[in-house]
Amino acid sequence: MKKEQIPNILTIGRILFIPIFIFILTIGNSIESHIVAAIIFAAASITDYLDGYLARKWNVVSNFGKFADPMADKLLVMSAFIMLIELGMAPAWIVAVIICRELAVTGLRLLLVETGGTVLAAAMPGKIKTFSQMFAIIFLLLHWTLLGQVLLYVALFFTIYSGYDYFKGSAYIFKGTFGSK
Repeated sequence: MKKEQIPNILTIGRILFIPIFIFILTIGNSIESHIVAAIIFAAASITDYLDGYLARKWNVVSNFGKFADPMADKLLVMSAFIMLIELGMAPAWIVAVIICRELAVTGLRLLLVETGGTVLAAAMPGKIKTFSQMFAIIFLLLHWTLLGQVLLYVALFFTIYSGYDYFKGSAYIFKGTFGSK
């Protein structure tokens, strides 16, 4: 295996963790299975940081990585939040807001690339959003309920704020769409 392939292999690994994570939560609704799921989710989350770090360090950023890395993050986090609803650990309305924002920003990214070749890079509010979402999921699964709930609301705030920030920064693409000003 070449070192150039390692970031993409980590991204694929993160995607492969998802069905295992879901399976663990589906077959057992016990504290033990939640802890195992939290460990699996944490390991998958670490690959998010590691693949990006290695790709930048080794200067091996690829088109596959640009597409698959954010997709893997969204699939992992959205799957976890949906499972948390099923387990009664997260309110459906918060998860709905998070998922809607993720889909809206993904659509914006596609629109920007299609209309001008602009790649919408992750800004700091988006990184905080991802970090707080991942830690909220881990702490909720570990039954550290108070910390998990606080982080869930922090994640909700940064989900909304970062979505607003991305759309505000890309407002030029919608000029003339709703009348002239």
